[in-house]
Amino acid sequence: MRAPMQRPQVLFLVKFFVILIAAYLLIAWNPVNDNVIVPFTAWIARTSGWLLNLMGQGVTMNGTIIASSKFAVNINNGCNGVEAMLILLASIGAFPAPIKSRGIGLLLGALAIQVLNAVRIITLFLIGAHYPKYFDSFHTAVWQVIIILAAIVFFLIWSSRVARTRLATSS
Repeated sequence: MRAPMQRPQVLFLVKFFVILIAAYLLIAWNPVNDNVIVPFTAWIARTSGWLLNLMGQGVTMNGTIIASSKFAVNINNGCNGVEAMLILLASIGAFPAPIKSRGIGLLLGALAIQVLNAVRIITLFLIGAHYPKYFDSFHTAVWQVIIILAAIVFFLIWSSRVARTRLATSS
């Protein structure tokens, strides 16, 4: 017979889903999407395009679009790493930890996710430009999973360190 979930686990899951749903509703709200998410996504496109140009790709950037003579990609919601950051936000927000630890975890985690997302955008652009038949598979199957897993793995590492620190200070 399986043991029922313990109260802290249930509380974590409830907090996680409340934070996640609230965060998704917030970014789906047009004023937030139009004034925060779209400019953030355009910044991601400019940064990724700049890195592609450092690699000699000769791309132009216009808003959320990165284009060359061989390929163009529009970075939409879902491709900007924001959803992975929201999963991380909900996970860290639901975990019992000091505010300072949460803030540091969110900052470092968001930075790690966006660095990985830049690698994602660059590799997807290069795949689209040079191996277009593989673009959809890498876009929807490979990189989507990697970005979400990165958020989960970061949370697991962060939470285990926070838990170890709490154990060490309570002993």
